[in-house]
Parts: sequence; C-alpha cells; structure tokens
Amino acid sequence: MGFLNSILKQFIDVIEWVDDTTDTLVWKFPRGDNEIKMGAKLTVRESQVAIFINEGKIADVFTPGMYKLSTQNLPLLTTLRSWKYGFDSPFKADVYFISTRQFINQKWGTQNPIILRDADFGAIRLRAFGSYSFKVCTADVFLREISATNPDFIVDDINAQLRNLIVSRGMDAVAESKIPALDLSSKYDEVSTIITNKLQPEFNEMGLNLTKFLIENISFPPEVEEALDKRSEMGIVGNLGAYAQFQTANAIEKSAENSIGGNLGAAGMGLAAGAAMMGQVGNVFQPNTITPASNTNNDAGMPPPIPVAVQYFVAVDGKSTGPHSEEQLSQMVSGNTFTRSSMVWKKGMAAWSTADSISELSALFDSLPPPMPE
Repeated sequence: MGFLNSILKQFIDVIEWVDDTTDTLVWKFPRGDNEIKMGAKLTVRESQVAIFINEGKIADVFTPGMYKLSTQNLPLLTTLRSWKYGFDSPFKADVYFISTRQFINQKWGTQNPIILRDADFGAIRLRAFGSYSFKVCTADVFLREISATNPDFIVDDINAQLRNLIVSRGMDAVAESKIPALDLSSKYDEVSTIITNKLQPEFNEMGLNLTKFLIENISFPPEVEEALDKRSEMGIVGNLGAYAQFQTANAIEKSAENSIGGNLGAAGMGLAAGAAMMGQVGNVFQPNTITPASNTNNDAGMPPPIPVAVQYFVAVDGKSTGPHSEEQLSQMVSGNTFTRSSMVWKKGMAAWSTADSISELSALFDSLPPPMPE
C-alpha cells in the first residue's frame, strides 16, 4: 500500500494557483521531480495566465478557463517533444502562473530636482510625485523579458525600474510639451496624458500596460515659491500708497485702543506720530511730479520768477510780422497801423483771429478817443 502511494505521488493531476497575495506577478507551480499526468486538470482563474515551459522554451499559453491536458490542447509542447498521436504518458514541464490583474497605487517621485528651461523663469528646478497603475498585458513577453526563471516575482522586483523610467521619460515629456511652469498645476490631466503616451511604448516592450498615471504635485524650489508669493501679494495689494495708509490707520487705531484707561498723554503722542508717519508714507507713494518753480521759491521765502511777456504776430498785407509785445501793439494802435480788425496769432491759438476778439488786446482800443466831429 505504501509503495502504491509513493507511485501515485509522483503524478500531478491538479494544477492551479490560488493567489492570496496583493503583489505577486509571477508564481511557479511547485512541481519538484513529479511528473504531470496526461489528462490532469488545469485551472486558470480570472486575471491569470498559465504558461508551460519545456526545456527552457515557452510552449503553450493558457488563458482563464478549466482544461483537461491532452495532446490536443498542448500543441506546441506536443511538437517540441515529438509526441506521437494518442500519447498519454506523464510528462515533465515547468508551469508559470502570471497575474494579469491591475497593480494600483504604485508611487513615483523625483528623488532630486529636475532642471527644466522655462520661458518665464529660465532654468528652473522642479520636483514632482504621484501614483500609477499597471498590469501584465502580454504574459509570454513579460516572462521572457523580465521575470525569466524567477519562481516568485513580485511588484517590488520591478517597481524601481518603472519609477526610474517614469521620472526620466516623464520629465522629458514635460520639457517637450513647452507648458509654462506656472500653468503646470492647472493642467495635471493634460500633462498626465502626455507622459502616458510617452511611456506606453516602453511599458509594452516589457509586456506591461500603463493603465493609469496621476500627478499629485509639481513643486518649485523654496526661493521660487517665495518670489511667487511676493508677486501674489503685490497683485492683491494693488495700490501700495493706499495699502500703506490703511496699515498706518490700523496702527493708530490699535494705539488708541491700547491707551484706553492708560496714559492719555502717551496715547496722544502716539496718535500724533502715527499721523505724521501716515503723511510721510503717503507722500512716498505719490506719483512722481515736478513741483512748480514758483511753489519751490515761495517755500524757500524767495519771490516768484518774472513772468514772460506774451508775443503776438500780426498779419500785414498778407504777411506775418512780429513777434510783438503788448506795448509794441499799443504803439501801433496809436499810429493806426494796428486796428480792431487786424488779424493776430499767438502761441497756443488754433487759428488767426481779429484783435478785438482777444480779451487782453481789446483793452488797447478802449483807451482811444472817439473820432473828431466834423
């Protein structure tokens, strides 16, 4: 009876993998030295693929389902072993189960800042991090290119390589997109799509599919963030003069509140100093204007400058003569060479006008005596 049991144990008649882990990509069925019985039951569950390997070569690949092994559903293995039709003896083969489920929430991030050239800031250092999900899409390619003969291949065995690939190719894709650094935070979805399209071909070369790529944050160096904060403050404050006066007024108000029940003399001094400060601060932010010379001289106790006499041009026989001062025009009035109907022009006038239409000149004719009676 013991001899019979030892013979029966040499034959495998049930092949399956019940995966109770969350990170196993490849699991090799523990055949040992036992042989697989022709007619054995193979169960491949959803999100699994089973691969038979004969003498180091990939033979048959089984998708989800239940199979009774025979030469009919092992065509490649049958060819490799040169089995005759109707072969039903036990055989040896390595069986690998590959998980095709999604492995979600895998983290990625830049260990060191990535230097990019930006139109606004020039050369700039950025940090970024997020998560991604992937799955095996071509089991035989993944087994051949990545896991090989590893009997237990888990996510951590490939995660470091995938993270390095994401950072290298992903940041390169961001640079090629020419998206301004200030706009990156508002275009995470667009940037994620760009990076996914950049990475997908290289994932496929490993038999993988990048099913999800998410950016959680793209950050600037502290000094750049500080500069951006200053710029934001300037935009919020707007009128610096009004802001300074507002701040001073608040300080005066707080000083008055603190003085209630205290030293009123000191409070008065504080209010006076605050008022003076507000005046000074307000003057600092006033528009740059040129102070008239008259005001400057008056402030210094000096008389104002002598005003410049207005000069006039007079039309005589269709020609312009002058310039003439009012005193000269008065003499011309006395000599009857300058009359009310004479055409005159001075700086600032849009066109020539009669002398009596200009208020300062019409007074020259008021002093003339009326014509002598006949």
